[in-house]
Amino acid sequence: MNKKAFNLELITFLKNSPTPFHAVLNISKELEDAGYEELQESNTWKCKRGGKYFVIRGGSSIAAFSLSSERDFMSGFRMVGAHTDSPSLKLKPNSLRAKLGYQQLCAEVYGGVLMNPWFDRDLSLAGNVTIRKGNKFISLPLDFKRALAVIPSLAIHLDREANSKRQINPQTMLFPIISLGTEADSNFEKILQSQIRKEHKITGSYKIVGSELSLYDFNPPAVVGLKDEFIASARLDNLLSCFVGLRALLNSRSNQNQLLICNDHEEVGSGSNLGARGTFLKALLERVLKPRNVSEVMPTSMLVSTDNAHGVHPNFPEKHDPGHLPLLNNGPVLKINQNQAYATNSETGAVMNFLAEKEAINLQSFVSRNDMGCGSTIGPLTAMTVGVKTADIGVPTFAMHSIREMAGADDSYALYRLLKSFYKISSVEIN
Repeated sequence: MNKKAFNLELITFLKNSPTPFHAVLNISKELEDAGYEELQESNTWKCKRGGKYFVIRGGSSIAAFSLSSERDFMSGFRMVGAHTDSPSLKLKPNSLRAKLGYQQLCAEVYGGVLMNPWFDRDLSLAGNVTIRKGNKFISLPLDFKRALAVIPSLAIHLDREANSKRQINPQTMLFPIISLGTEADSNFEKILQSQIRKEHKITGSYKIVGSELSLYDFNPPAVVGLKDEFIASARLDNLLSCFVGLRALLNSRSNQNQLLICNDHEEVGSGSNLGARGTFLKALLERVLKPRNVSEVMPTSMLVSTDNAHGVHPNFPEKHDPGHLPLLNNGPVLKINQNQAYATNSETGAVMNFLAEKEAINLQSFVSRNDMGCGSTIGPLTAMTVGVKTADIGVPTFAMHSIREMAGADDSYALYRLLKSFYKISSVEIN
């Protein structure tokens, strides 16, 4: 697959994955098409050598693994990790209010949202709803797939200091207008019921008993730049890494034990049964490796945590350490932090540098300024949970946590080639 075709498929994936639920659904379809068998956590597993499997937890976290037909578990696992969630605005339970003749959605800020870019955007709505039909609970993905709401800015004439002193109060200023009307929340269930009828063939009576819905930018992803150098899209952090990790897994043609995990809730600290601090990966490994212990197999295993890196912005170069200035389209970035915000160390960094040299890929480094924080990833959390040596890597990005982010078209493809090579590496080469 060439770079152009790869990035066009990435854009399609981003467009069709407005929420973690949709991302996991799309990943699972690709895995099924590639011959992976879905396992249920509530069932007994009988995994065979040479088998390919995947598991979904909570509808928004997924793990896939391919077992070698030749090597036993003591050769370890080649693991790639990413996360399915992005900072966003999620609807509150009482989702609709009426004020001054307008119907507005009531949203809660999820994660470290860069709030300014959410104004004056065509917003749509997607996520997951749970219905009760008889004595069964059924979860259904929803995606309205149309411009549904907008958060209009206050005119400059009414806020003369908007360009110099504007502060956004998320409690009072982030109410998207969805319609004209005077009815409040009782009307929202009718909106959901109408969308359920449109997307799903549910017959008979049922009751909506829960929902997890997010607003998203309806403007589609695009390849931009005079020479098509860049990718602009919502949710590059971190669906780009999910897509790259998936394609590397499916196309690596390796006989190593391989695994891809994409966790939800990274943007809010990973502290859930779906997150990297939860039991998902460890419980999976315990079941697959039995009677081996996870601690026996981790010394010959390695995880590459893939999450976007901060590219140096030409308008704000002072925000970076002068010796570490990752450029877009100059290669993936090895992320290093001695305070363990990233899990890369000299050993795992050496492995990634070896693979980059082998594949003729330029590998950049990121270290934050000493007087600034850098964020974190699932890398240190996963390393702590299962005891696996880990490297943190990602493509350099602009506008991280904005409603629309920007990355290099060369870098996504380079990361794909690097992860494909990692999935093939032997246990001798990582020890």
